[in-house]
Amino acid sequence: MIDISIVVTASTPEWPGDTPFSCGWTWQMAAGASVNVSSITMSPHVGTHADAPLHVRDGAAPSEELPLEAFVGPAVVVDVSHLAGDVDRRALRAAGLDATPARLLLRTGRSIVRGPFPADWPALTAECAAALVADGLLLLGVDCPSVDRREAKHLVIHHALFDGGAFILENLDLSQAAAAWYDLMAAPVRFGGLDAAPVRAVLRPTHTGF
Repeated sequence: MIDISIVVTASTPEWPGDTPFSCGWTWQMAAGASVNVSSITMSPHVGTHADAPLHVRDGAAPSEELPLEAFVGPAVVVDVSHLAGDVDRRALRAAGLDATPARLLLRTGRSIVRGPFPADWPALTAECAAALVADGLLLLGVDCPSVDRREAKHLVIHHALFDGGAFILENLDLSQAAAAWYDLMAAPVRFGGLDAAPVRAVLRPTHTGF
């Protein structure tokens, strides 16, 4: 299996202005306690996570309502790291994607896993996102911090996906995942009432051709 989750530490870059990861200790055996018990503070968007519709729309479904079926099942990794901007259907076909999968993971090469927060990254066009959802896409995952571009203000890709009943994974580590088909297991942690949830995402290679 390939672990495509980012290890979250105090040095993991958060979205600029968001709450970073920090940790401490409630009890420590070295201080005489019977157990070690840690505590953490962080935004749920730090590291690998699933966005909930509540992230972009007041009153929409929160984190505990994210459906498992979107995050578990066959998925395809497509490499778009050679692109600098918009990713449309033509670019996906050129990268080897002929038909719309249920779960699409885009390797942009702009991950936070080995460096600072990236200046920008490729993202689907709104037309491409809407077309993929209309064709049956259930999940879009990316190795960059967002399915929208960094400077996007209206988050049209988030809205296009959620409006069509699809869901979102962000901050994956696809550096060890070649462009191919896999079985994806990426269940969100069932925190209640949040706009996102941390995820431990894993790929298992299959024998299905790309």
